[in-house]
Amino acid sequence: MAYRVPFIDPRSHYAKLKTEIDRAILGCLTNGDLVNRHQLKEFEQHLAEFVGVKYAVGVNSGYHALLFALLGAGVGPGDEVITVAHTFVATVSAIVHCGAHPVLIDVGPDFNMDVDLIQRAITPRTKALLPVHLNGRVCEMDQIVALADQHGLAVVEDAAQALGARFDGNCAGSQGRAGCFSFYPFKVLGGFGDGGAITTNDPELARMATLLRYNGEDRATGEYHYHGQTALLDNVQAAVLDVKLRHLPDWIAHRRRMADGYHRGLSGIKQLRLPHFDETRRRDIYQNYVIRTTVRDELRAYLKDQGIETLVHWQKPMWEHRGLGLAAPDVPETLSICREVLSLPMSAETTDTQVQTIVASLQAFFSQHP
Repeated sequence: MAYRVPFIDPRSHYAKLKTEIDRAILGCLTNGDLVNRHQLKEFEQHLAEFVGVKYAVGVNSGYHALLFALLGAGVGPGDEVITVAHTFVATVSAIVHCGAHPVLIDVGPDFNMDVDLIQRAITPRTKALLPVHLNGRVCEMDQIVALADQHGLAVVEDAAQALGARFDGNCAGSQGRAGCFSFYPFKVLGGFGDGGAITTNDPELARMATLLRYNGEDRATGEYHYHGQTALLDNVQAAVLDVKLRHLPDWIAHRRRMADGYHRGLSGIKQLRLPHFDETRRRDIYQNYVIRTTVRDELRAYLKDQGIETLVHWQKPMWEHRGLGLAAPDVPETLSICREVLSLPMSAETTDTQVQTIVASLQAFFSQHP
């Protein structure tokens, strides 16, 4: 159906940047710059500078960023990696494909790793911690890094939803052994297809990821160092992402303004829990604007009837997908979240008028559901 308020608007997004994007794409095509050319290297350099690290390695998905970062951190068969139960399945799949065992712990009210649960989950087999910065909010990285240092563990940050978010002034993806990003089209920085990147200050991890993404080959020498994968970030995508990266600070500022609009309009509704948490040490980017309510399904149906598109991440806990072979963890907060969360429209194209329309619809719904 056609929504009067779509969750995102990729056509409008492209139209705003058409001249810059077309120039970048045509430059690649005209010069035959299709694979691993200067556009990719320039994007990697600019991304590393943005995040505040020495190296960035472009790969073809956020999943491959996670996989190569874990391999670069030494994770392998028999190891355990502690991560959260409330995340996209790729986080856990990357652990499994290393031959390691995912240990799923619960999240707090802000949807991020509950640091108080980490200590009791650590065993002699634990190799790494994999915090997930969900919805554009960074985890409590000081405590996570301190615990990792205490136990000799690597920290790999799943920052797929948090490019530009900060904790204590540090960008997501800059505080662990490696940070992992996704450039799926609907991320805060999205391409015209899938894509991802690893950020790190570790030259050995950066080199390993660079080789793994290109079938294990050192392109300068022709020597193969690993049984790698075909996972290089497409050069044309890199050129497009480099254009978009220049606009990212403005897009983040826009998202924060839209979030403030939601907050002003919805904060008086007692049946809603809003994603506004203490920002004393954080700067959230609102990749997703996620509300919580015990009448989520009724609300979502009502908003659909009003022409407002919403999404749910993730209604079915991943361990209930039997094909994944995961044991059910003890995670009461995650189970509540799965029943209650609803993501409202939030993008660089979301307008004040659209936010006001959504707010009015939510107010109307809850006036009928005291």
